[in-house]
Amino acid sequence: MKRHQNTLFVTTQGSYLARDGEAVAVRLEKETLLRVPIHTLGGIVCFGQIGFSPFLLGLCGERGVAVSFLTANGRFLARLQGPTSGNVLLRREQYRRADDEGACTAIVRPLLAAKIANSRTVLLRSLRDRPDHPETPSVRAAAGRLAHHLAALSEEGLPLDVLRGLEGSAARVYFEVFDHLVVQQKEAFYLRERSRRPPRDAMNALLSFLYTLLRHDLEAALETVGLDPAVGFLHRDRPGRPGLALDLMEELRAYLADRLALTLVNLQQIRPSGFTQGESGGVVMDDETRKAVLVAYQKRKRKRSSIPFSARRSPSASSPTSKPPSSPALCAETSTAILPSSGNRRPHP
Repeated sequence: MKRHQNTLFVTTQGSYLARDGEAVAVRLEKETLLRVPIHTLGGIVCFGQIGFSPFLLGLCGERGVAVSFLTANGRFLARLQGPTSGNVLLRREQYRRADDEGACTAIVRPLLAAKIANSRTVLLRSLRDRPDHPETPSVRAAAGRLAHHLAALSEEGLPLDVLRGLEGSAARVYFEVFDHLVVQQKEAFYLRERSRRPPRDAMNALLSFLYTLLRHDLEAALETVGLDPAVGFLHRDRPGRPGLALDLMEELRAYLADRLALTLVNLQQIRPSGFTQGESGGVVMDDETRKAVLVAYQKRKRKRSSIPFSARRSPSASSPTSKPPSSPALCAETSTAILPSSGNRRPHP
């Protein structure tokens, strides 16, 4: 039986994580809020002012538990990982294929097919749920254009740069109508265009936060199976960029992050009051909204999905593919758990 490990998210400002035997203890003002056995964890994510015991860092390194530090607003800062696992020959083969354009094309083509198909599924789901929406013709036209992009991918012999061009074109088609999928709280959660570093509106802030969580999970999964997250096939090498993790994110963005963002907004599980604009013009979410998003993200990952060409059903987090088959099963089995935030607790100075 495969084991689905947990990710511990810590959002309570002023918390301190320490080793307590073979467990992680989360403390605040000398009170232990939570104690989690280390063998149940695959990762720990700390938001904002969170302290961490060096003894616990050592234990996490020994047990292969990735530790990530983000700002309170969800911007990635650093990630700590123990010794690299897996066979060195696996990474050597990964590097060889990354330098071979033909091998890259063979890997990238199904990745992009999965991304475009999942993006199209999001649009088709909207058409099914709201057939009488005023923007239905625009959304239907966009779904048709994505179908043409999928057909174009089936052409043999396309070079890697052409595949990247098709991916960029499909992304533009998708995000041009994404705003039409927002049917509640539209005056606050509009999306005119994607903006990052910093996000300029509430929907971009929500999407960027979810993408950060997804990136953490994929980086940890790749390290677990012995692959190098920095060396990708679609995203070329750049210092500090996890190219392979970003490659795998492409097919999961719409399926995990975008659909979840639309659900949270349209079901009014998050509110405009949970987002504020800073002096730099960037939009950030407050503690309660962040907690609500984290809880929803975990529930979404636990949702069991059918794996293509398999009779097995598994949590969404445990499979790198969703609807169509794509890349090899590179990801470790993961599911999530969360430390409840106590937003009204005052941190130590």
